[in-house]
Amino acid sequence: MHLISDFSIWWLIPIVLVAAGITYFHYQNKGWFAEVKPSYQWILRVLRFSSLALIGILLLGLIVQSLNYREEKPVFITLIDNSSSMLNYKDSGSVRKNTTDFLAKLKEKYAERFELVTMTVGTEVGSDIPSFKENSSALELGFEKINVDYYNRNIGGIAFVSDGNYNVGANPSYAAEKISLTPVFTLAVGDTTPKKDHLIRNITVNDIAFLKNDFPVEVDLESFKIGARSVNISIFQNGQKVANQVVQYKNGKRDFQQANFVLNATKPGFQTYTVKLEAIDNEYTLKNNTRTFYIEVIDARSKVLLLAGAPHPDVAALKDVLDANENIEAESLILKDWNKSLDKVNLVIWHEPGINFDQSALDAIQSKKIPLFFVIGPNTSNGVLSKLNLGLAAAAGNQTDDNQAFLNPSFSSFEIDDKVADALMYYPPLKSKFGSLKMNGNAEILLHQRIGQIRKKEPLLFFLQQNDLRSGVLYGEGLWRWKLNDFVRTGTHDAFKDLWSKIFNYLLVKQQGAGLRVEFQKRFTIDEDVIVNASFYNASLEAITKPLIDMKVTAENGKVYRSQFGVFGSSYKLSLGKLKAGKYNWSAKTSYDGKTYTKQGYFVVEDIQIEKSETTANHGVLKQLAKQSNGKFYQLNQYESLLSAIEKREDIANVQYEETAFNDLMDYFSIFLLLFLLLAGEWFLRRYLGSY
Repeated sequence: MHLISDFSIWWLIPIVLVAAGITYFHYQNKGWFAEVKPSYQWILRVLRFSSLALIGILLLGLIVQSLNYREEKPVFITLIDNSSSMLNYKDSGSVRKNTTDFLAKLKEKYAERFELVTMTVGTEVGSDIPSFKENSSALELGFEKINVDYYNRNIGGIAFVSDGNYNVGANPSYAAEKISLTPVFTLAVGDTTPKKDHLIRNITVNDIAFLKNDFPVEVDLESFKIGARSVNISIFQNGQKVANQVVQYKNGKRDFQQANFVLNATKPGFQTYTVKLEAIDNEYTLKNNTRTFYIEVIDARSKVLLLAGAPHPDVAALKDVLDANENIEAESLILKDWNKSLDKVNLVIWHEPGINFDQSALDAIQSKKIPLFFVIGPNTSNGVLSKLNLGLAAAAGNQTDDNQAFLNPSFSSFEIDDKVADALMYYPPLKSKFGSLKMNGNAEILLHQRIGQIRKKEPLLFFLQQNDLRSGVLYGEGLWRWKLNDFVRTGTHDAFKDLWSKIFNYLLVKQQGAGLRVEFQKRFTIDEDVIVNASFYNASLEAITKPLIDMKVTAENGKVYRSQFGVFGSSYKLSLGKLKAGKYNWSAKTSYDGKTYTKQGYFVVEDIQIEKSETTANHGVLKQLAKQSNGKFYQLNQYESLLSAIEKREDIANVQYEETAFNDLMDYFSIFLLLFLLLAGEWFLRRYLGSY
């Protein structure tokens, strides 16, 4: 034990002198003090001096450095591979029993000598009794968990029970290297001899396909002891065969082949496809001959309706842009021929609404809250302009004006390429009504009017936002000349198409306003908890949690799961737990302020099944783990040999740690108690002698 101080030890001399001086003068002129016995006088002086000196010493901030010795038992960890491939072999029937017996005898023999820990690893790391049901093998996670949780601990050894197969993450030997000076004893399960078998090793396919589009499917096949022969591989959808192919195995012992298919997405939603590999006589297992995959087919096409009071080349120019996008279905109609059907229409482009204007047509479009884009030329009068509810007013009269375009540099809703900006300077003028254009309210101006080099404040192309409905206006007709100008200058229509594609995409983006919103992933695995987030916004777009939101989930077999969202901060959250593999439909419903809000969709839970393909153990990994860590490799049924070997290991022993502690002298209770006894002793003795 040593004393450490920030001040010089010589400060003890003035502390002692000051304590002695105060003691001397305190009792020097006390009349009662002279009448007591000399022995009591000395006791009082010693008590007062000692307490004052001790207080002074404590004020120096002395630190006590002490050495402590602690002995730690070794930690012996049993890590068990909990994946379902552990039961794929001939010795599978004894795996559970041998594992249980090993743990029991390890506890019986070494419970007092070691700190025993049992962990499982498969999809994730756990501490439960192994079930051998997990659907993937991420073996490296087990060693990473040990390294983190027992860092700087005395890990005596690790017993690793596994077949050596891993299908997620890296080789576990890399993570085990980080646990230095710790032997890994591997207990192997399974047979390394390849069986007569062929299997679907992997399926490569995009998660998403677009309706009526083709999508590729790659199926990787692996064979063992099949010989040189051909086999059939088929793909089924809803029980119907949609593709078939013959694969030729060439190498008799082991071979890899790939079958490539091109399928067509014929229906929207999650579609289930099953790949089946032809069975072979005396094949070891048929479990790995079938795999299921899911494709989400999205109907991403938007429907755009072009209306015109009369035929016009502008309509043809815009329709060419729309037709070039395979995800847009465009239809052009003369207004008088339109039956006012708006089924699945996402955008309406109305050219010269002033020609044969129909108020009922406008009301029908606006009631559906469909975005509108108007091309307003000189044939649209002020009277019609006011009926469009755009807050626009033009000058009276029948005179016309020619206006070119220049780009608003502060427009930021979407990016305009340099080639488009350059093209705008060459585009010929559009024809519109003569005079200024007035707007009530704010507008996002993309293009301003220009006459030659004179730039005007009036807009030429702009967007308006009114009651959650986005509208656009081109104030002028004749944009077909822009397309022609493009081709004359560059030989292409690229700039024209790029400009109008971005304008239409901007208008087609759906605006989210007040009401119910649900965030739901489209894909889960059988090992994941299905978690859903939701939120509700009032008319002021404030997130509130007053409404109760009900959730209904329906499985393929018709089973219905009903639950209710819980409040999570300013939003909602719901956990449906782990679900069986298959397709599910969901619907969320709530009521607020007299209105009912619903959202619905679908999701899929996938069974990856990668563990079923393992029919051969990988003991090479287990031997590598044992060798690199100075451990040893055993078969699981040889666990008695491992228990005996542990007894002889000198490196699995208790470790004694020397710990240095630094404590402030003032923190010791004994010092406080001594000071209290000194002061209290003086006080009681003075009272006993009659002093006040």
